[in-house]
Amino acid sequence: MKIEILGTGCAKCKALEEATKQAVALSGKFAQIEKVEDIMKIMEYNVISTPGLVIDGKVVSTGKLISVAEIVDLIKAH
Repeated sequence: MKIEILGTGCAKCKALEEATKQAVALSGKFAQIEKVEDIMKIMEYNVISTPGLVIDGKVVSTGKLISVAEIVDLIKAH
């Protein structure tokens, strides 16, 4: 599983990255976590507001900081 955090380095983007790391640990699944800060790559996902969360190439959240529990649910759904 590949999880990408889309964002240019704002506080919410960093918080989403930390929440995602915690969620992966709680989910018991193996996932590669990658931070994407390149605005052109972010635009390829048609994400207008960050932070964005992408799981296996599918955008699952944009523009808000979601909870660790919500991320765990998204991971388990994949």
